[in-house]
Amino acid sequence: MDLGIAGRTVIVTGASGGLGRRIARAFAAEGADVVLTYHGAQSEAELVAKEIGDRALVVRYQLGDADSARAVADAALRWTGRIDVLVNNAVTWGSLASAQDRPFEAVPDDDWLSMVRANIAGAVQLTRAVAPVMRERRWGRLVHISSTLAADGLAGAEYYGAAKAALHGFSRSAAFSLGRDGDILSNVLMPGLTRTETNTAIADEHGDHYAALAPIGRLLDADEVAGPVVYLGSAANTGITGQVITVSGGA
Repeated sequence: MDLGIAGRTVIVTGASGGLGRRIARAFAAEGADVVLTYHGAQSEAELVAKEIGDRALVVRYQLGDADSARAVADAALRWTGRIDVLVNNAVTWGSLASAQDRPFEAVPDDDWLSMVRANIAGAVQLTRAVAPVMRERRWGRLVHISSTLAADGLAGAEYYGAAKAALHGFSRSAAFSLGRDGDILSNVLMPGLTRTETNTAIADEHGDHYAALAPIGRLLDADEVAGPVVYLGSAANTGITGQVITVSGGA
C-alpha cells in the first residue's frame, strides 16, 4: 500500500528515544522528511538522525513553551517549506515521576500543576503553531500520543491521566475546526504499556500483569505502535478523524 508519505514533512516530538524514535524511523522508511525534537538528550536525537540520514533535522523543544513550539515550526518551514504531519509524542512527568508512593492529595500544587500544564500546553501550542500551515495547504495530519492510563487509571497517575484525557477533548474539537478547511485530520493514539528501548525495567517489572490482560497475551513493542501512528498520519488515512484509537494488544 502506498501511504502517500514520501516527500512530506513530519514533526515527531520526543524523538530521541523510546516510542518516538521508532515513530520517526517508521515515517522516514516511507520517504518522509522528519523533524526530530528532543529536550535534553541531544546526542540520542542526533543518533536517530544519523540512522535516518539526510532526511532528518534535529531541533530542541521545550514542552509547554510557546516560543519553543513556534521555533520548531519555523525550523521545519525553513528546512523543507512545508509541514504535513505533527506527532505530539513528547511527555514529561516532571517531579511526579517519583511521587507515586504518595497520596495524590499530598502532591504540592506547584508540582502537579506544572506537569499538567506542560503536557497539555505542549501539544496544544505546537498544534497551534502548525495549524495555519496546514490550513493554507488544505492538508494535514495530527496524531497525539496518549496512554491507556487516561482511560484505565492507575494509582499515582491521577494528574498524568488528567493531562492525557484533556488531550482527547482537544483533538476531538480540533478535528471539527480543522476539517472545515481541508483534508486535515486529528486523532489520538492511546498505547498501553509498550516495550521500548528506554523502559526495559518498567516493562520487565509490570509486563506480566499487562500481558495477562491482553487477548494476545503479550506486550506490544514500539514498532507495533509506530505502524498505526504512521497510518493515521498518512494520505492513506482518508476518513479517520476525531477518534481515540487504542493500540495495546487488546488489553
